Order: sequence, then C-alpha cells, then structure tokens
Amino acid sequence: MARVKRGTTTHARHKKVLEQSKGFVGRSSTNYRIARERLEKSLQYAYRDRRVKKREFRGLWIQRINAAVREHGLTYSQFICGLKKVGIEMDRKVLAAIAYDDAASFTAIVQKVQAALA
Repeated sequence: MARVKRGTTTHARHKKVLEQSKGFVGRSSTNYRIARERLEKSLQYAYRDRRVKKREFRGLWIQRINAAVREHGLTYSQFICGLKKVGIEMDRKVLAAIAYDDAASFTAIVQKVQAALA
C-alpha cells in the first residue's frame, strides 16, 4: 500500500496562516511558526477588544456630554439626574451625537433639564 503524503494539505494550512498574518512586523509575517503564534495572540486580542470597544465608546460619549454640559454650568451627573426627572429617555450615544453635531438642539435639552432642576 502506498504511503500517505500530506505535503499539499500542510502547504495549504501554512499558506492560510501566512495570508492571515500578512502585515505583521518582522518574521511574524513570513515564518510559519512565529506567524502562527502571533496570529493566535492577535485573534485573542480581537476577541477581547470587541468587548472593550463598547466600554471605550461609552466613556467617549460621557466625556463629550460632560464637556458640552459644563459650558452651560452643569456637571454630567446633574445633567443625567435632570434628564431622568424631565423624562427624556435618550441614550448617551445619541446625546453625544447631538452635543457634537447640533449645539442648538443640545442647548434646548439642557434648558429643559435646568428648569427641572431649579
């Protein structure tokens, strides 16, 4: 019986890893063993950072809202408390977008909040 030769499948597997590791620095993109290690680590980072990205964006939205609200003499926490009292149910993403793009609309929201807090 003839022996099984696996050169084709090995070459295909190596090629797949090297294509995915394209753009890595140094031998991490050309040497199979190093490329495989770097690729596994990069996939771990990608998995973790898909979750971290959500936290980072929430922080960014809070910073933008805080900066816009302080121009009107409020703090972020006072503003959020006032929003709940007024009954405005907007998430931080939308509020940050309004504060960033449309200052007039955001000013109207802040005035409603200030009236509720007073």
